[in-house]
Amino acid sequence: MTQWSGYFGLILQGALVTIELTLMGSVLALVMAFLAGLGRLSRFFAIRALATAYIEFFRGTSIFVQLFWAYFVLPFIGISLTPLQAGVLALGLNVGAYAAEVVRGAIQSIGREQYEACTALNLGRWQAMRHIILPQALLVMLPTFGNNAIELLKATAVVSLISLADLTFQAQVVRSQTGNTLVPFTTILIIYFGLALIISWGVRSLERRMARGLDGVRV
Repeated sequence: MTQWSGYFGLILQGALVTIELTLMGSVLALVMAFLAGLGRLSRFFAIRALATAYIEFFRGTSIFVQLFWAYFVLPFIGISLTPLQAGVLALGLNVGAYAAEVVRGAIQSIGREQYEACTALNLGRWQAMRHIILPQALLVMLPTFGNNAIELLKATAVVSLISLADLTFQAQVVRSQTGNTLVPFTTILIIYFGLALIISWGVRSLERRMARGLDGVRV
């Protein structure tokens, strides 16, 4: 029993790494989502083209290849990343590309009358976007953002391939030392599920709070 408590301690250490990856990757993904999503709606062709190229490239290539490229290829051009940095970079850019389309679609889903009301109130383009359009669009984005965060959480398992001691890596260590597959992988299955439930609960709570405050935003 004492031996297994030590192994469970290893898995909990891996859980902390997975949580760290998920949080930092989600922040990067959110930043890239808004930059690329708003870029797709820009009036300038160069910005639209750059945003589209980013979205299509990272959606059209494997997260596995992107991770290996970030960790093993970037050092050849003088950019050396730790396994954690490479994992955050690959996960954030990959999920951010998917979330960018969520941003674009949510903004375009806002009724035309809201834009016309902003014009009638003599609001500038960015004033209207910041104070009227984005608050309403955020409520549309949130459910899918929650799904994206859960997908990012699950995708963190690939970082075990570059020897980052996340949940999956630690489960493999326990399996190799004990010869037992059932216990470590059932344990991390439950932990992944629990973390996904926490994300879902957090997003739903935020969605309810935003919905209550939205009436004062519509014009």
